[in-house]
Amino acid sequence: MPVESGSSAAARQAKQKRKSHSLSIRRTNSTEQDRSGLQRDMLEGQDSKLPLSLRSNLLDLFSQIEREFENLYIENLELRREIETLNDRLAAEGQTFEGADLAKGALKTKASHSTSQLSQKLKTTYKASTSKIVSSFKATTSRAVCQLVREYVGHRDGIWDLSVTRTQPVVLGTASADHTAMLWSIETGKCLLKYTGHQGSVNSIKFHPTEQMALTASGDQTAHIWRYMVQLPTPQPVADMSQQTPCEDDVDFSDKDEADGEVEGPNDCPSVRVATTTLRSHQGVVIAADWLVGGKQVVTASWDRAANLYDVETSELVHSLTGHDQELTHCCTHPTQRLVVTSSRDTTFRLWDFRDPSIHSVNVFQGHTEPVTSAVFTVGDNVVSGSDDRTVKVWDLKNMRSPIATIRTDSAVNRISVSVNQKIIALPHDNRQVRLFDMSGVRLARLPRSNRQGHRRMVCCSAWCEDNTSCNLFTCGFDRQAIGWNINIPALLQEK
Repeated sequence: MPVESGSSAAARQAKQKRKSHSLSIRRTNSTEQDRSGLQRDMLEGQDSKLPLSLRSNLLDLFSQIEREFENLYIENLELRREIETLNDRLAAEGQTFEGADLAKGALKTKASHSTSQLSQKLKTTYKASTSKIVSSFKATTSRAVCQLVREYVGHRDGIWDLSVTRTQPVVLGTASADHTAMLWSIETGKCLLKYTGHQGSVNSIKFHPTEQMALTASGDQTAHIWRYMVQLPTPQPVADMSQQTPCEDDVDFSDKDEADGEVEGPNDCPSVRVATTTLRSHQGVVIAADWLVGGKQVVTASWDRAANLYDVETSELVHSLTGHDQELTHCCTHPTQRLVVTSSRDTTFRLWDFRDPSIHSVNVFQGHTEPVTSAVFTVGDNVVSGSDDRTVKVWDLKNMRSPIATIRTDSAVNRISVSVNQKIIALPHDNRQVRLFDMSGVRLARLPRSNRQGHRRMVCCSAWCEDNTSCNLFTCGFDRQAIGWNINIPALLQEK
């Protein structure tokens, strides 16, 4: 008996498979008897360990599925024909033909009216569906320009907070986990003064509105008020640290690029070791502090779930602001009114009103789902709050039920700041990014990050400088440095 070659057997098997496949997809124009015969032929021509009855049921199910797909295919063809017809009508919209009778003219008028409505509906639908996509690209037509001007390096641990003086001379203050606070020359980046009076991490720094005094809050459960006197050095030419770069998606780099070695602090920097006033009433870490308008009182926020109001001259506790269910994370005062806002890990922030000495009202803002990391006032009647839930909300003090704008981000938001003149919100993030938004929630820019510039770790805080200096925005992070930026927002972007 001749032996069948391997290639012939493979060809015959492939031919049988093609035949079986063609039979299985044949459309059902035959009778049920023919179908059952076809199924039997298929069953007999294939090797399987399944029982014959089970295989027959499977074939019946596949046949039903095939019929359903066939119906869908026919419906698809009919829909395509209808779409082509509508497209032809839309193309012929508004055209008339001479010699047409009245009936055809009336029919054409009706069809033209219906197609006109359909055309308008399609235009409206496409416009609505693409408006959100187009709006996200508006800022790219006139992109903001951000330039890294200077880095302020000298702390031995992460920097939690920074602030700019409100009086001359204009200097930058930083509060660090290395138990010190430093004052810097904005133009030269030189350390002018170091405060070493705290026994714990310095978590906050704020300057007196009219005098050369600083208020610092610490993990040693105290807040200190200390005086400073500095003399600004002669400005040096600004080093070409970076080219002016549009504030958009720059190349990130990994943590392995950062230098984890000890940073040597300035050796010739004078220091202040004793506080003028020490405020002691908290039973936990004092996380933030700020001056009330006028500078005669200060407010502190602590992990003991309370905020305290002190008199500066007597160091006495005036009020203890209680009500939060968990640790406080930040406090801020209104620049022109006796208003205080405190934020907490209980997902809320509270507004305390001290304008009437006999009434100290409080209002609770509920809108976040995770701890509120900061809440700050604007010049008007607005409060801007940031949270670990990756959102920033703008609130109207006259209507506290819901925010007037919500900004959604991809990372937790730390201590935010709002520019007084330009009304721009600076958002420092856990993911090392800093983004800029306007008060309506429109994204304006993202500060550049690359191998040569930007923060290498979490950005903890941002602060605006409204004076005429080379830097108008400062950021600090846990990479032990503060950075001064020059932000140029075109007027067209601000209007949007």
